[in-house]
Amino acid sequence: MKKLMIAGAALMVLGAMAVAGGAITIKGSDTLVRLGQRWAEVYMEKNPGAIIQVSGGGSGTGIAALLNSATDVCQSSRDMKEKENKLAAEKGLKAYRVSVALDGIAVFLHEKNPVTELSFAQLKGIYTGAITNWKEVGGPDARIIVYGRENNSGTYAFFKEHVLDEEDFSDFTQTLPGTAAVVNAVSKDPNGIGYGGIAWATGVKYAAVRKGDNDPAIEPTMEAVSNGTYPISRDLYWFFAAKPEGELKKLVNWALSEEGQKVAADMDYVPLPKDKAAANVVK
Repeated sequence: MKKLMIAGAALMVLGAMAVAGGAITIKGSDTLVRLGQRWAEVYMEKNPGAIIQVSGGGSGTGIAALLNSATDVCQSSRDMKEKENKLAAEKGLKAYRVSVALDGIAVFLHEKNPVTELSFAQLKGIYTGAITNWKEVGGPDARIIVYGRENNSGTYAFFKEHVLDEEDFSDFTQTLPGTAAVVNAVSKDPNGIGYGGIAWATGVKYAAVRKGDNDPAIEPTMEAVSNGTYPISRDLYWFFAAKPEGELKKLVNWALSEEGQKVAADMDYVPLPKDKAAANVVK
């Protein structure tokens, strides 16, 4: 898979004219921030006069901004939690969710690490502190250095729910402010392990992941994520405070179009299958 240069966690893109009296703001997931920026760039090229501002900060930060009317679009790598939906309802918001792309949470290893695959049970053991040495999972006799995300990250929440069965991360997990930082740390640490969206991998290798002990180990390829065989696959979302209309509707439907989904693929994100993209188009 083509590797792309990693952009900063906060990005802003400006065009020439306000949309509906002001810029469209997009905020949230650091996993999605590069794609949101690229979508904004291409959309503004096609729609002179549009202004779109894109920033990261994490899915939790984006959802909080949406609930406080501080952003038009929340990018999120996880679904909204029950308490967030409840808070939205209390504020009189009708949160509207659109799947805009797919993603696999890849397990990153140093390129010289001889380990090639890990099971859910092994990952859970590593990230909860029950497994601390690489020799326990087929590697060298060396302490495992564990890197992860901050707790406002949607990737953190998804990994904790689906791989750790909601158990807490080990106190020895070094939390970093974005997938780019995780990848950078693992690329320099022969004993490191990290996780994050597959679009961010550069200078590291993937571990194939096995959900059950008797299941095949699957690498996080675009095909495996698209067909759901990679066991840590997920949807990436845009949330709105209500069903989008006007320029917001035009923007999200363009992102779901064949052209918009090609932009996602060109950025190493996994585009939605055509039928799923069509199902998410705002009517």
